[in-house]
Amino acid sequence: MSQVRFSTVQDLFQAYPLARHDVGRAEADKPSLDFLQEAADAGNWHQAVSFCAYLLPRRVAVAWGCRSLHRMFDHFDANQSRSLSVAETWVRQPDEQSRNKALAVGNANDPEQPATWLALAAGWSGGSVVPAEFPPVEAKPDQTARAVRAALLIGLCRLPRGSGDRIMTACLEDGIQLARGEPRPPR
Repeated sequence: MSQVRFSTVQDLFQAYPLARHDVGRAEADKPSLDFLQEAADAGNWHQAVSFCAYLLPRRVAVAWGCRSLHRMFDHFDANQSRSLSVAETWVRQPDEQSRNKALAVGNANDPEQPATWLALAAGWSGGSVVPAEFPPVEAKPDQTARAVRAALLIGLCRLPRGSGDRIMTACLEDGIQLARGEPRPPR
């Protein structure tokens, strides 16, 4: 079943006004999947990653981000493994306990590490984004997309020279397949 929530680029920009800034120049009336495919085919990774993060539903976007980081890197340090693990747990079991754990781990880890942003993406998927001892502050609708975007763009910057295009092509193909609702091979 298709995960496309927005038929055109303009539909997405209307739902997420900050996406216009993150994605950059785009033909407003272009169908969303066409725009995403063209950005990916052109190797415009910043634009394609940004658009895909907003296009996919939150849970699917976090799953895509996790899959993409596994494609980018063979191993992670202990903190990044934990961040990735709590994000993946939330994808499998998107309850309030998993979300709060992801939020806590994301807030405690290094914001310069890509997996930290995936934990935050899960933590910012809904509910309050502050610890329970404070009055609730609801997550903004675009926070998950922006965090997935941050994770993948940080990861992209750390890819070895010469492998970025191949890896990012695979990541965006996966994102496009997810958006289309097509079956995907395991990572």
